[in-house]
Amino acid sequence: MTETMTPSTDETTDEAFVPPTRFAVPGRIAVSTGTATTWQTATLTEIRRETPDAATFRFAVPAWEGHLPGHHLMLRLTAGDGYVAQRHYSIASAPDDSGHIELTLDHVDGGEVSGWFHTVARPGDSVEVRGPLSGFFAWPGDRPALLVGAGSGVVPLMSMLRHHRARGLDVPLRLLVSARSPEELIYAGEYGDETTAVFTRVAPDGVPVGRMATAHVAPLLAEQPPGGWEAYICGSNGFAEHASRLLVQAGQPVDRIRIERFG
Repeated sequence: MTETMTPSTDETTDEAFVPPTRFAVPGRIAVSTGTATTWQTATLTEIRRETPDAATFRFAVPAWEGHLPGHHLMLRLTAGDGYVAQRHYSIASAPDDSGHIELTLDHVDGGEVSGWFHTVARPGDSVEVRGPLSGFFAWPGDRPALLVGAGSGVVPLMSMLRHHRARGLDVPLRLLVSARSPEELIYAGEYGDETTAVFTRVAPDGVPVGRMATAHVAPLLAEQPPGGWEAYICGSNGFAEHASRLLVQAGQPVDRIRIERFG
């Protein structure tokens, strides 16, 4: 089982520069990461409320050379007194959104960067970004994808889903997403038949409440597509452990599970 730490929380850690490379899948997508070491100016153009605690922030980044679904970036905020804060964030938008990227951020209690975005930021404000980073969790659209996320862990998975739709890919894709309630389900209006939502505290009438369970996972593993699933899990430490255990118990090969964790 391969894994990394997720970029979608308020963190202060930096990561090593990524050398120039090129990801390519014939008929799918090709992305240069030659600018991954360069800071670029990103201008905020739009803010969309997703849930009471999460919002999507759309940026114009003219020199952005693209990304793969599942990539993340480093964002740098500089205060008037020179104080600098850097955070890793997953990219929510599909790669075909030329010259623009979108980030969906939770309002983290005490988070200085997420707090600024949710209480201060307005269209026209600028930040700096560097990326794309970390090809480990990337999905170029070349293999069946089983996506499993909880809370804001759905952000990089939504980039994959949007890419799948934008390109009209016929490769199988399924999404299992967990939220505490329908009100807290990020991107609720975008899901279709490929998605199963699980609610842990409050659910719509007729939908059981509870954690993601074997009953949610087993049917997907039973309908293995040719070549089998490549599984992508994103969420908190506890959720990642729980979800990966469910997948393995249902028959998913350990070496075909990719994990990003909050923390």
